[in-house]
Amino acid sequence: MPVLAQFMAALRAGAIEVVDLTAPLSPQTPVIQLPEPFGNTSPFSLTEISRYDERGPAWYWNNITTGEHTGTHFDAPVHWATGRDGLDVSQVPPAHLIAPAVVLDFSAQAAGDPDFLLEVEHIKAWEAEHGPLPDRGWLLYRTGWDARSGSQREFLNADEAGPHTPGVSPDCARWLALESPLLGFGVETVGTDAGAAHSFDPPFPCHAALLGAGKYGLTQLQNLSRLPATGSVVIAGPLPILAGSGSPCRALALVERA
Repeated sequence: MPVLAQFMAALRAGAIEVVDLTAPLSPQTPVIQLPEPFGNTSPFSLTEISRYDERGPAWYWNNITTGEHTGTHFDAPVHWATGRDGLDVSQVPPAHLIAPAVVLDFSAQAAGDPDFLLEVEHIKAWEAEHGPLPDRGWLLYRTGWDARSGSQREFLNADEAGPHTPGVSPDCARWLALESPLLGFGVETVGTDAGAAHSFDPPFPCHAALLGAGKYGLTQLQNLSRLPATGSVVIAGPLPILAGSGSPCRALALVERA
């Protein structure tokens, strides 16, 4: 049987489960909030064009307004100054949108410390138990933060000092960018950096290092708890926006089930 026919047979038989990693898009979808004088993204909005009425008797459709980095979205290298000469989202090779993935679960640590930072030694300890990170694959960083996605306030978790959300240390960001075999890094939070990353040296090290190295980001993922530590495959489908820095996307995982 041809390989694709085997795949479809396994899918229909339930031997492969499709897990949706995507947060629904609505006006309530949390969006990042930058302080003045920086510009901010538009929240998602839906404006009806017609709905089986005099504006269009047999069809229903809408206009949408949103930013490139709203909801579950894909960061292309050109999103950051360090990647300004890199690929825009329309230039990402299609083969890069389907890749193996591993899940590192630090939800217990993030529950105890919302400013928890992933370090290189955490990844090395995980590799000692599970094996090496996947070549040209994704590291998906589970923190349990998707449970907060119904509330802008809880999701951003900000106080007078700024947001408090888990992320990675500057050293870990550099290691992921320059020494790991990964093609991308995925998180459940509003961005790939920690909430306090504006105060790091350098600021926003995950964006700066990974995108500067030509790698990708996936943010506001959900349902990572349903994935195994190893063995899944991620399909990330951003819109091919010409000159776009990123795009909302539908992120799916394929998981083998016994």
